[in-house]
Amino acid sequence: MRIDWHVHINDPKYMGPKWWKHPVPMTVEHALDAHRLVGLDRTVISNAVHYIRFCETQKDALAAIESSNRYLAKCRDDHPDKFVPMATCIPGGGDEGLKELERAVTQDDARAVIINSSHHGHYPDEDAAKPFWKLVTDLDIPVFIHPGDATTPAMADYRLASSVGRPADNCLSLARLIVRGIFEQFPNVKIVGSHLGGGICDVIGRLDYAYELLDFSVFLGPYEPMLIKHPPRHYLKMLYLDSACYWAPAAECALKSVGEDHFLFGTDSPPMVPLKQKGFNLMSNIGMTPAQYDKVMGGNAARLLKLN
Repeated sequence: MRIDWHVHINDPKYMGPKWWKHPVPMTVEHALDAHRLVGLDRTVISNAVHYIRFCETQKDALAAIESSNRYLAKCRDDHPDKFVPMATCIPGGGDEGLKELERAVTQDDARAVIINSSHHGHYPDEDAAKPFWKLVTDLDIPVFIHPGDATTPAMADYRLASSVGRPADNCLSLARLIVRGIFEQFPNVKIVGSHLGGGICDVIGRLDYAYELLDFSVFLGPYEPMLIKHPPRHYLKMLYLDSACYWAPAAECALKSVGEDHFLFGTDSPPMVPLKQKGFNLMSNIGMTPAQYDKVMGGNAARLLKLN
């Protein structure tokens, strides 16, 4: 089975200039074209969650999320042999958001949930997000962490916010989940980091020495409260990562870091439609055995989504 874990379809209600400066190709038609291009069995569809930051109130954000959840369920109903929908949620966004997530999973059969790496400066390791982690554990659904907005003046040109800033925020979010003990508190949670986790595999050694050299490295700042029982690399092995990066050496590093059972084929296409084929071809160039290839290209996703 061939499954692309990382594809975005946006609710048409939220595709206008208020939400995006330019037209975006996150449509059913583009997703179907990309699906056929590389001969997929299933495409996992999710909302491009970073636009939710433009909602003016929490009520507006919840309305956008519910609308998207229902729209993606309809896309699946219209194409049941192709699409598998994810719900959307804001961790720490309150009880109404959790009720909507539960509704989307239990009534609309959403098989996973996508969240921003951060939302208006709040990260999913915060105490306000604990009910979210309990709910996803109880529902037994994977959590897909996708970069939100990370624009600063230094990233305003050359698309650096997308190519550098947003992956960096993704990495920070995953690092905080590790050191803040989310895997200790919720040992059965399944977290999937998009875009190879934004570089989490590259910095895991630094996370380890920050933990292991507690007394010597006091000049680096505090490391408290202590919420983990093992070096951060222990929890890295509990993460899943998707392959949406388009660079074989980086993909090889991620595969070796988390292992063949925790690596998922993903292309971020749409919106990056021209890169669909490149993302697919990449998987044949990172030294996998046929058995590993089958796991990464769909077996792992099928297991997480309970498609078997």
